[in-house]
Amino acid sequence: MDKVKLDKAWIQDPWPLYAEMRRQGPLRRVTMPDGVPGWLVTDHAQARALLDDRRLSKNVVRARPLFPPNAAAGYGTRLSEHMLNDDPPNHTRLRKLVTKAFTSRAVSRLRPRIEQIVDELLDGIDGETDFIESFAFPLPIAVISELLGVPPEDHSRIRAWSKIFVSGVTGTPLAEAARDQDRLLRDLIRAKRAVPTEDLLSDLVHVSDEGDQLSEDELVSMAFLLLFAGHETTVHLLGNAVYQLLTNPKQQELLRGDPGLLPGAVEEFLRIGSPIHIATLRFTTEAVSVDDVEIPAGEFVMISLLAANADEARFDDPHELDLTRPAGGHLAFGHGIHYCLGAPLARLEGEIAIGRLLARFPSLRLAVDPAELHWRTSTLVHGLRQLPIIASTDAV
Repeated sequence: MDKVKLDKAWIQDPWPLYAEMRRQGPLRRVTMPDGVPGWLVTDHAQARALLDDRRLSKNVVRARPLFPPNAAAGYGTRLSEHMLNDDPPNHTRLRKLVTKAFTSRAVSRLRPRIEQIVDELLDGIDGETDFIESFAFPLPIAVISELLGVPPEDHSRIRAWSKIFVSGVTGTPLAEAARDQDRLLRDLIRAKRAVPTEDLLSDLVHVSDEGDQLSEDELVSMAFLLLFAGHETTVHLLGNAVYQLLTNPKQQELLRGDPGLLPGAVEEFLRIGSPIHIATLRFTTEAVSVDDVEIPAGEFVMISLLAANADEARFDDPHELDLTRPAGGHLAFGHGIHYCLGAPLARLEGEIAIGRLLARFPSLRLAVDPAELHWRTSTLVHGLRQLPIIASTDAV
């Protein structure tokens, strides 16, 4: 099977290649734009199975020697040693501890505050604006920071650091961002240990399970994971959802006419525009057969959630936005033991934000031709760099 060299043009428009790959089989040997070789999975059934296959490890420490020189990027930092990049039994232990603090009650009590933040951000939109910059970024940063107890004055730095980690920047900028964020989180943890407050980070500092507690290094990496995963994915859930609504006016009109469709609409936005493109780190610990193809031990497996969610074998007319489509089946939040812990929070933010956006602005349209829009140069997240819109409170 020939190896495909993926480039930045593929990030901008992956669909022709994905359609061709699926015609040939569920996976293909590839080299990613950063030079990392592996196997790209585009089939929904195989993606779902491999996401929960214990023969695929997520242990970042064991994975580092498998990367080509200078290609590990964010996986080379200590901050990457969190539960998403680990296997059982330690993953089980860490998830159990964070789940004790990250409860549905902790999420549900945020609803009034999310509604308030959304309204404040919408108050600042008048006429033409970049939806990503003015709304999609600040909302989830404010929400996850408030949940964790991160002061508002640190939000801009967290956002800047997140951009560095997502973009795959290496060298000094990455090292400095990792060092600065590590320092910020350690200072916060010390403050929460001395004076606990009503927030998730304080809960994590003091949570225990039969005497087991998170060490300081584990607390730092856990806080980093929750901050990063808690806002980057929601940024692009919101941006991709609004992009879909603005390029599908009949579906926008349908949702405006029936707000009860919102919960299912969020699932359809997640499916058609998965905020995560390639699922996070996985490599084989032994030979794994997928259909008639054997992946040797010690090789990376890149599972495209974006491709799997557009698999014609699983979804009818997968590239068509259909807000009445039966909810469920998409892999935007992953599957198995690593299923996104923050999925309920992302869904809640999505429902509140999109519902209030449509209610506030009867007239909402793109400020540019869709052909002028560009996707972020990242294989991890799938989101627009900018989304210029014109929002008006005047009726259409």
